[in-house]
This record gives sequence, structure tokens and C-alpha cells, in this order.
Amino acid sequence: MELELYFISTAAEMLGMHPQTLRKYERLGLIQPSRTIGSMRLYSRDEIERLRLIKHLVEEAGINLAGVQRLLLISEVVQRIHPLMDEGALATGAGRRQLVHEMRRLSEALGL
Repeated sequence: MELELYFISTAAEMLGMHPQTLRKYERLGLIQPSRTIGSMRLYSRDEIERLRLIKHLVEEAGINLAGVQRLLLISEVVQRIHPLMDEGALATGAGRRQLVHEMRRLSEALGL
């Protein structure tokens, strides 16, 4: 399996964004590109798609970066909860504990 990786200049061009914007998003923890031995940023297809989502949320939905951070956190928690909703997972004590743990994380992310 070949992994497609893009340097920051290529990723920024693909997205119609300035490289400095990508650096800012990394500083805020919205993305986590991998690095070469020389510390050059490398963006995977998944990172590119995440950046497209961020761009959509900011530019088209009008959500500020704090809101984007919260939405991405909520999305990640929901993705972890989804497989725990299976009856097989709920039948085990470990599965139920993990679900409770993730539900607490979701409540925290929602500010409840």
C-alpha cells in the first residue's frame, strides 16, 4: 500500500490556502502532520480531507476556530462511541466502562 504524502506548499496549493494557515492550524492542534527527518511537514490524504472540512466550517459555515476545535473533538468522540453501541460490546463490563468514559468526554466537549 502506497501512502500519498504532500509537503506543505503542495497541500496549501491543493486546498487554496496559504501555508501559514496550515501552520496556524497545526499550532492550534486542529491537524497533526507528520514530519520528515529534517522536520518538513508531510500531509496525508486524511489530513488533506480534515483541512477541507476545516476550511468548509470556517469559510462556508462561518464557524470560528474555537468552534471548529470543539466540533472536531465531538466528532472524534462520536466516532469512538459508535462501535461501543454494538450489543456485543455492551455485553462486556469493559465495553460498558469504555462507553461511560466516552460519554463523559462527550459531555465535557459539549460543556455540560
